Amino acid sequence: MIRARRLTKTYGDFVAVDGVDLQVERGEAFGILGPNGAGKSTTMRMLGATLKRTSGELTILDRDPSTQGPVIRAHLGVVPQDDALDTELTVAENLLTYGRYFGLSRSYLRGRIDELLEFAQLTDKRDAKVDALSGGMKRRLTIARGLVNEPSILLLDEPTTGLDPQARHILWDRLFRLKETGVTLVITTHYMDEAEQLCDRLVVMDQGTIVAEGSPADLIRAHSTREVVEVRFGSDRNPEVAAQLDGIGTRREVLPDRILVYTDSGEEDLQAIVARGFMPVTSLVRRASLEDVFLRLTGRSLADE
Repeated sequence: MIRARRLTKTYGDFVAVDGVDLQVERGEAFGILGPNGAGKSTTMRMLGATLKRTSGELTILDRDPSTQGPVIRAHLGVVPQDDALDTELTVAENLLTYGRYFGLSRSYLRGRIDELLEFAQLTDKRDAKVDALSGGMKRRLTIARGLVNEPSILLLDEPTTGLDPQARHILWDRLFRLKETGVTLVITTHYMDEAEQLCDRLVVMDQGTIVAEGSPADLIRAHSTREVVEVRFGSDRNPEVAAQLDGIGTRREVLPDRILVYTDSGEEDLQAIVARGFMPVTSLVRRASLEDVFLRLTGRSLADE
Protein backbone atom coordinates (compact mmCIF):
# COMPACT_ATOMS: atom_id res chain seq x y z
CA MET A 1 0.00 0.00 0.00
CA ILE A 2 2.85 2.37 0.89
CA ARG A 3 6.53 2.00 0.06
CA ALA A 4 9.24 4.53 0.90
CA ARG A 5 12.96 4.22 0.24
CA ARG A 6 15.51 6.82 1.40
CA LEU A 7 12.61 9.27 1.83
CA THR A 8 13.97 12.72 2.66
CA LYS A 9 12.50 16.15 3.31
CA THR A 10 14.63 19.21 3.87
CA TYR A 11 13.87 22.88 4.49
CA GLY A 12 17.01 24.76 3.57
CA ASP A 13 19.74 23.34 5.78
CA PHE A 14 17.27 21.66 8.14
CA VAL A 15 16.64 17.96 7.56
CA ALA A 16 13.17 17.07 8.83
CA VAL A 17 13.10 13.51 7.47
CA ASP A 18 16.42 11.83 6.76
CA GLY A 19 16.47 8.77 4.50
CA VAL A 20 13.47 6.89 5.86
CA ASP A 21 12.65 3.37 4.63
CA LEU A 22 9.23 1.93 5.41
CA GLN A 23 6.60 -0.32 3.94
CA VAL A 24 2.93 -0.61 4.88
CA GLU A 25 1.06 -3.77 3.90
CA ARG A 26 -2.59 -4.01 2.91
CA GLY A 27 -4.94 -4.33 5.88
CA GLU A 28 -2.41 -3.73 8.65
CA ALA A 29 -2.31 -1.10 11.34
CA PHE A 30 1.06 0.65 11.08
CA GLY A 31 2.29 3.05 13.75
CA ILE A 32 4.74 5.95 13.59
CA LEU A 33 6.04 6.93 17.03
CA GLY A 34 8.49 9.58 18.07
CA PRO A 35 8.99 12.60 20.32
CA ASN A 36 8.07 16.10 19.19
CA GLY A 37 10.29 17.17 16.32
CA ALA A 38 11.13 13.59 15.29
CA GLY A 39 9.68 14.02 11.79
CA LYS A 40 6.37 12.18 12.28
CA SER A 41 4.09 14.93 11.01
CA THR A 42 6.30 15.66 8.02
CA THR A 43 6.35 11.97 7.14
CA MET A 44 2.57 11.74 7.48
CA ARG A 45 2.09 14.72 5.17
CA MET A 46 4.25 13.07 2.53
CA LEU A 47 2.33 9.80 2.95
CA GLY A 48 -0.88 11.80 2.59
CA ALA A 49 0.33 13.22 -0.75
CA THR A 50 0.06 16.80 0.52
CA LEU A 51 3.81 17.51 0.86
CA LYS A 52 6.40 16.87 -1.83
CA ARG A 53 9.49 14.92 -0.88
CA THR A 54 12.95 16.39 -1.42
CA SER A 55 14.47 13.08 -2.52
CA GLY A 56 14.04 9.33 -2.32
CA GLU A 57 11.32 7.04 -3.59
CA LEU A 58 7.68 7.00 -2.48
CA THR A 59 4.75 5.06 -3.89
CA ILE A 60 1.25 5.08 -2.43
CA LEU A 61 -1.26 2.63 -3.89
CA ASP A 62 1.37 1.95 -6.58
CA ARG A 63 1.38 5.60 -7.63
CA ASP A 64 3.93 8.39 -7.29
CA PRO A 65 2.43 11.29 -5.28
CA SER A 66 4.64 13.78 -7.12
CA THR A 67 2.70 13.20 -10.31
CA GLN A 68 -0.55 11.55 -9.20
CA GLY A 69 -1.36 13.32 -5.95
CA PRO A 70 -5.07 14.00 -6.66
CA VAL A 71 -5.68 10.39 -7.68
CA ILE A 72 -3.99 9.12 -4.51
CA ARG A 73 -5.84 11.55 -2.23
CA ALA A 74 -9.17 10.35 -3.65
CA HIS A 75 -8.43 6.96 -2.04
CA LEU A 76 -7.15 8.28 1.29
CA GLY A 77 -9.00 9.14 4.47
CA VAL A 78 -7.41 11.65 6.84
CA VAL A 79 -8.09 12.17 10.56
CA PRO A 80 -6.04 15.24 11.61
CA GLN A 81 -5.04 16.12 15.18
CA ASP A 82 -7.63 18.90 15.26
CA ASP A 83 -11.21 17.93 14.46
CA ALA A 84 -11.83 21.09 12.36
CA LEU A 85 -15.54 20.33 12.14
CA ASP A 86 -18.04 22.97 11.01
CA THR A 87 -19.75 23.94 14.25
CA GLU A 88 -22.59 25.71 12.42
CA LEU A 89 -23.70 22.48 10.74
CA THR A 90 -25.33 19.37 12.13
CA VAL A 91 -23.54 16.04 12.39
CA ALA A 92 -25.14 14.76 9.16
CA GLU A 93 -24.50 18.04 7.34
CA ASN A 94 -20.79 17.82 8.18
CA LEU A 95 -20.62 14.42 6.50
CA LEU A 96 -22.66 15.58 3.52
CA THR A 97 -20.52 18.67 2.94
CA TYR A 98 -17.27 16.69 3.20
CA GLY A 99 -18.58 14.03 0.84
CA ARG A 100 -19.45 16.65 -1.74
CA TYR A 101 -15.77 17.73 -1.77
CA PHE A 102 -15.04 14.30 -3.26
CA GLY A 103 -17.73 14.79 -5.89
CA LEU A 104 -19.97 12.14 -4.34
CA SER A 105 -23.64 12.46 -5.25
CA ARG A 106 -26.31 13.37 -2.71
CA SER A 107 -28.19 10.16 -3.46
CA TYR A 108 -25.08 8.08 -2.68
CA LEU A 109 -24.29 10.11 0.43
CA ARG A 110 -27.75 9.62 1.95
CA GLY A 111 -27.07 5.92 2.43
CA ARG A 112 -23.39 6.39 3.21
CA ILE A 113 -24.13 8.89 5.99
CA ASP A 114 -26.51 6.42 7.63
CA GLU A 115 -23.77 3.77 7.58
CA LEU A 116 -21.16 6.11 9.02
CA LEU A 117 -23.42 7.40 11.78
CA GLU A 118 -24.16 3.84 12.85
CA PHE A 119 -20.46 2.94 12.73
CA ALA A 120 -19.54 6.00 14.83
CA GLN A 121 -22.43 5.40 17.26
CA LEU A 122 -23.85 8.83 16.43
CA THR A 123 -27.19 7.92 14.86
CA ASP A 124 -29.14 9.63 17.66
CA LYS A 125 -27.00 12.77 17.18
CA ARG A 126 -27.73 13.03 13.47
CA ASP A 127 -29.45 16.44 13.68
CA ALA A 128 -27.40 17.82 16.59
CA LYS A 129 -25.03 20.74 16.10
CA VAL A 130 -21.36 19.90 16.55
CA ASP A 131 -21.06 22.22 19.55
CA ALA A 132 -23.47 19.95 21.44
CA LEU A 133 -21.17 16.92 21.11
CA SER A 134 -18.68 15.65 23.68
CA GLY A 135 -14.99 15.43 22.80
CA GLY A 136 -15.26 11.70 22.14
CA MET A 137 -18.27 12.19 19.87
CA LYS A 138 -16.46 14.88 17.88
CA ARG A 139 -13.51 12.55 17.43
CA ARG A 140 -15.75 9.73 16.21
CA LEU A 141 -17.42 12.15 13.82
CA THR A 142 -14.01 13.19 12.49
CA ILE A 143 -13.16 9.54 11.84
CA ALA A 144 -16.55 9.02 10.15
CA ARG A 145 -15.82 12.06 7.98
CA GLY A 146 -12.48 10.56 6.97
CA LEU A 147 -14.30 7.42 5.82
CA VAL A 148 -16.91 9.13 3.67
CA ASN A 149 -15.09 8.26 0.42
CA GLU A 150 -14.52 4.61 1.45
CA PRO A 151 -10.72 5.03 1.55
CA SER A 152 -8.21 2.25 1.08
CA ILE A 153 -5.86 3.89 3.61
CA LEU A 154 -6.86 5.88 6.69
CA LEU A 155 -4.21 8.24 8.11
CA LEU A 156 -4.78 9.07 11.78
CA ASP A 157 -2.70 11.76 13.47
CA GLU A 158 -2.90 11.47 17.27
CA PRO A 159 -6.46 10.07 17.09
CA THR A 160 -7.26 10.02 20.84
CA THR A 161 -5.35 13.03 22.19
CA GLY A 162 -7.37 14.78 24.89
CA LEU A 163 -9.97 12.03 25.32
CA ASP A 164 -10.86 10.37 28.61
CA PRO A 165 -10.16 6.62 29.02
CA GLN A 166 -13.74 5.57 28.21
CA ALA A 167 -13.79 7.61 24.99
CA ARG A 168 -10.37 6.25 24.00
CA HIS A 169 -11.53 2.64 24.37
CA ILE A 170 -14.67 3.30 22.32
CA LEU A 171 -12.51 4.80 19.59
CA TRP A 172 -10.11 1.84 19.71
CA ASP A 173 -13.08 -0.47 19.20
CA ARG A 174 -14.17 1.50 16.13
CA LEU A 175 -10.65 1.32 14.69
CA PHE A 176 -10.46 -2.44 15.32
CA ARG A 177 -13.69 -2.82 13.38
CA LEU A 178 -12.30 -0.78 10.51
CA LYS A 179 -9.20 -2.96 10.35
CA GLU A 180 -11.40 -6.07 10.24
CA THR A 181 -13.04 -4.71 7.08
CA GLY A 182 -9.64 -4.45 5.36
CA VAL A 183 -8.93 -0.74 5.76
CA THR A 184 -5.20 -0.04 6.16
CA LEU A 185 -4.45 2.23 9.14
CA VAL A 186 -1.43 4.49 9.54
CA ILE A 187 -1.34 5.99 13.03
CA THR A 188 0.81 8.47 14.89
CA THR A 189 0.33 8.58 18.64
CA HIS A 190 2.00 9.72 21.84
CA TYR A 191 0.21 7.01 23.83
CA MET A 192 2.34 3.89 24.06
CA ASP A 193 -0.56 1.74 25.29
CA GLU A 194 -2.50 2.85 22.22
CA ALA A 195 0.33 1.74 19.94
CA GLU A 196 0.49 -1.62 21.72
CA GLN A 197 -3.26 -2.07 21.38
CA LEU A 198 -3.71 -0.96 17.77
CA CYS A 199 -0.50 -1.47 15.80
CA ASP A 200 0.58 -4.68 14.09
CA ARG A 201 3.92 -3.05 13.32
CA LEU A 202 5.46 0.32 14.02
CA VAL A 203 8.55 2.43 13.59
CA VAL A 204 10.14 4.67 16.19
CA MET A 205 11.51 7.91 14.74
CA ASP A 206 14.02 10.26 16.34
CA GLN A 207 15.65 13.31 14.72
CA GLY A 208 14.24 12.45 11.31
CA THR A 209 15.42 8.84 11.15
CA ILE A 210 13.95 5.45 12.05
CA VAL A 211 15.73 4.03 15.08
CA ALA A 212 13.66 0.84 15.50
CA GLU A 213 11.02 -1.14 13.64
CA GLY A 214 8.90 -4.19 14.42
CA SER A 215 5.80 -5.38 16.22
CA PRO A 216 5.28 -4.03 19.76
CA ALA A 217 6.18 -7.43 21.23
CA ASP A 218 9.32 -7.73 19.06
CA LEU A 219 10.50 -4.25 20.07
CA ILE A 220 10.02 -4.99 23.76
CA ARG A 221 11.99 -8.24 23.42
CA ALA A 222 14.78 -6.52 21.49
CA HIS A 223 15.16 -3.37 23.58
CA SER A 224 13.98 -4.19 27.08
CA THR A 225 13.75 -6.98 29.61
CA ARG A 226 10.66 -9.01 30.43
CA GLU A 227 9.93 -7.08 33.64
CA VAL A 228 10.76 -3.81 35.37
CA VAL A 229 11.08 -3.22 39.12
CA GLU A 230 10.22 0.31 40.24
CA VAL A 231 11.45 1.25 43.71
CA ARG A 232 11.35 4.57 45.53
CA PHE A 233 13.63 5.52 48.41
CA GLY A 234 13.13 9.29 48.30
CA SER A 235 14.63 11.70 45.78
CA ASP A 236 17.68 12.34 48.01
CA ARG A 237 18.49 8.65 48.51
CA ASN A 238 17.73 7.17 45.07
CA PRO A 239 21.20 7.81 43.52
CA GLU A 240 22.95 6.50 46.64
CA VAL A 241 20.94 3.28 46.73
CA ALA A 242 21.17 2.70 42.98
CA ALA A 243 24.98 2.75 43.22
CA GLN A 244 24.79 -0.22 45.62
CA LEU A 245 22.58 -2.46 43.49
CA ASP A 246 25.30 -3.94 41.28
CA GLY A 247 24.48 -7.50 40.23
CA ILE A 248 20.72 -6.97 40.49
CA GLY A 249 18.94 -6.87 37.15
CA THR A 250 20.54 -6.30 33.77
CA ARG A 251 20.26 -2.51 33.69
CA ARG A 252 19.30 0.31 36.07
CA GLU A 253 17.96 3.79 35.47
CA VAL A 254 17.81 6.48 38.14
CA LEU A 255 14.97 8.96 37.76
CA PRO A 256 14.25 11.93 40.06
CA ASP A 257 11.47 10.05 41.85
CA ARG A 258 12.40 6.35 41.48
CA ILE A 259 14.87 3.70 40.38
CA LEU A 260 14.01 1.37 37.50
CA VAL A 261 15.61 -2.07 37.50
CA TYR A 262 15.25 -3.95 34.23
CA THR A 263 15.13 -7.69 34.79
CA ASP A 264 13.64 -11.01 33.73
CA SER A 265 12.81 -11.96 37.33
CA GLY A 266 11.20 -8.99 39.01
CA GLU A 267 10.03 -10.52 42.28
CA GLU A 268 13.40 -12.20 42.87
CA ASP A 269 15.28 -8.96 42.26
CA LEU A 270 12.94 -6.99 44.51
CA GLN A 271 13.66 -9.52 47.28
CA ALA A 272 17.38 -9.16 46.56
CA ILE A 273 17.13 -5.39 47.01
CA VAL A 274 15.41 -5.84 50.37
CA ALA A 275 17.94 -8.53 51.38
CA ARG A 276 20.71 -5.94 51.00
CA GLY A 277 19.02 -3.86 53.65
CA PHE A 278 17.24 -1.37 51.42
CA MET A 279 13.54 -1.02 52.24
CA PRO A 280 11.79 0.99 49.53
CA VAL A 281 9.08 3.47 50.40
CA THR A 282 7.05 2.00 47.51
CA SER A 283 7.75 -0.84 45.10
CA LEU A 284 6.19 -2.23 41.94
CA VAL A 285 6.97 -5.16 39.69
CA ARG A 286 5.43 -4.79 36.22
CA ARG A 287 5.89 -6.17 32.74
CA ALA A 288 8.05 -4.15 30.38
CA SER A 289 6.10 -1.93 28.02
CA LEU A 290 6.52 -0.12 24.75
CA GLU A 291 7.00 3.06 26.76
CA ASP A 292 10.22 1.60 28.24
CA VAL A 293 11.45 0.92 24.71
CA PHE A 294 10.41 4.36 23.46
CA LEU A 295 12.18 6.20 26.28
CA ARG A 296 15.32 4.12 25.94
CA LEU A 297 15.53 4.82 22.20
CA THR A 298 14.58 8.50 22.23
CA GLY A 299 15.56 9.68 25.72
CA ARG A 300 13.57 11.27 28.53
CA SER A 301 14.30 14.95 27.86
CA LEU A 302 11.63 17.14 26.28
CA ALA A 303 12.10 18.05 22.63
CA ASP A 304 10.89 21.24 21.04
CA GLU A 305 7.89 20.99 18.72
